[in-house]
Amino acid sequence: MFSEDQLEQLRSFPEVSRDELIRYFTPAAGDVSFVDAGRGRGAADRLGMPVQLCTLPWLGFVPDEVRSAPPAAVGRLADRLGVDPAALSRYGRRAQTRSDHLGMIAECLGWKTAPAGGEEMKELEQFLLDRAMEHDSPTLLFSLAREYLASAKVIRPGAIVLAKMIGTASRGAGDLTAQLAGHLLTGEVRADLDRMLLVDAGLGMTRLEWLNSPARDASAASVKTAIEKLAWFRGIDAPRMDLSRLPNERRRFLAQVARRSTSQGLERRKERKCPILLAFVAQAAVDQLDEVVALFDQAVSARESRAKSGTEEALAERAKKGEARQLLMDVILPVLADPSVPDELVGGRLRDQIGMPRLREITAGSWKPLQKDHGRLSELDSSYSYLRQFTPNVLAVIDFQGGPGTAELMEAVAVLKEMNRPGGRKVPAGAPATWRRPARAGRTPPTGTTGSCA
Repeated sequence: MFSEDQLEQLRSFPEVSRDELIRYFTPAAGDVSFVDAGRGRGAADRLGMPVQLCTLPWLGFVPDEVRSAPPAAVGRLADRLGVDPAALSRYGRRAQTRSDHLGMIAECLGWKTAPAGGEEMKELEQFLLDRAMEHDSPTLLFSLAREYLASAKVIRPGAIVLAKMIGTASRGAGDLTAQLAGHLLTGEVRADLDRMLLVDAGLGMTRLEWLNSPARDASAASVKTAIEKLAWFRGIDAPRMDLSRLPNERRRFLAQVARRSTSQGLERRKERKCPILLAFVAQAAVDQLDEVVALFDQAVSARESRAKSGTEEALAERAKKGEARQLLMDVILPVLADPSVPDELVGGRLRDQIGMPRLREITAGSWKPLQKDHGRLSELDSSYSYLRQFTPNVLAVIDFQGGPGTAELMEAVAVLKEMNRPGGRKVPAGAPATWRRPARAGRTPPTGTTGSCA
């Protein structure tokens, strides 16, 4: 679990920061009185004891080699106590002296030891098991254990003892996970999970890699790929895999392990790979449904945004033409309303005032009444083929539900689903009249309500 170098670091003094130096190595008057209370203590003890007294709240334990304390910390204490820093080199030549002093210091500070089999160790074992259900990093578990013990003012046991406890907790978390999820790991499910780690010839990668690859954009291809992934999850019945017996943190942790692990790494876990993959597919099935909806929304919104821009441009052009016609009317109406101009001269006068080139320019294009939606749906005509590539697939796999006031919309969605199954393009005869406006070949009608769009 830990290399020799790591264990040495865990049992030794680390570097001390400036903030830690000020916070932990500034002895109070009571600390000095506590050290000086013992008669006959020489300079070595008068410096060694404060080093232990300040180290215990800092690290939660005191390294055996007290004389290897950070020079900056030793110098600060020696300066406060008026002792030569070199005196520490003579401290604790007898291990019993250091141990006796630590016992006195722990009692003074309200700390206690954790004897094997004691209540403190049992509580630590349960704490580590709970944390191991959430994390898999020995270093992180070691750090969490140290913080837990420090908060309870329990002196941290030796690095090897604590490392062994972490190993036991990790194995216990794996065994508990297998026990809580074992009822789901049938032979068929195990086979499906094993196949996820094999290279699929059609995909050119493992199924796990394919499922973990995110969509790069909201294109039609991305939407259809997302639907294929959702269909695969449903094919192995992933949405129905009930992992509620596992804590939420454990499920999220296992799913994350699967996402960041390689197929080879999971294979090396042997039996423990199955609960990991099980948690992944159960969580990913939910996430995949969200991805399909999100990509569909983005794809349609992008086309709608394009249609909006096109509509705004068309309206701006229409406004220019309308202004030209209005200016023309400002010339025509005064002539028509002037009773002094004979009827037989009206035409000639208008042609003279306006000019034939301008009249021909104005009347060249037909002027159609503006649609209720200002032509937005007509602008969507150009997106019909694109939307048709994936919209039927989305409607086939997503069970849309509507809130109050959406009954007609949901009825339309149901009709579209029925039409898409055989690939139909004509709205059924029993549908509302607004749905049955004739559609031009391959394009949506002006109302935009025909099923052919989807």
